[in-house]
Amino acid sequence: MSLKLKQIVVSIENAPGRLHEVTDALGSAGINLRALNLVDTGAFGQLRLLVSDVATARKILMEMQIPAYVNEVVAAEIEDKPGSLAVLLKPLTQAGVSVIFMYAFITFAQGNAIMIFRFSDNDKAIEVLKASGINLLDTESFGILENKS
Repeated sequence: MSLKLKQIVVSIENAPGRLHEVTDALGSAGINLRALNLVDTGAFGQLRLLVSDVATARKILMEMQIPAYVNEVVAAEIEDKPGSLAVLLKPLTQAGVSVIFMYAFITFAQGNAIMIFRFSDNDKAIEVLKASGINLLDTESFGILENKS
């Protein structure tokens, strides 16, 4: 079980139906979306996905001629109350770790929020967050299969 989650990133045209095509193809293949983020970058949007089966999802997207690459993110659980994100970020700032991007994963379990991060140094961020008592979620917690065995 890894604390670095593999995230699929694709660029899709900002056109009616394009997001539907992607999500329908993944859903039809039995791929469950665990978390996602779509950001407008002009003519294209950048779609970031945490999925139940990374290898199969990437294969499906490539077959659709949608270039998909994989990078690693870290999922941290924080209290759902004012100031929690600042508490998480303070030791990272002190350790010189930058946040490249982040997005929230909505859950109502136990009154906590899950934040998905890509850091300038994911390994160092994991070390700092663990030392600060932050609960990090692994691939099993998200139900993510990263490679076929």
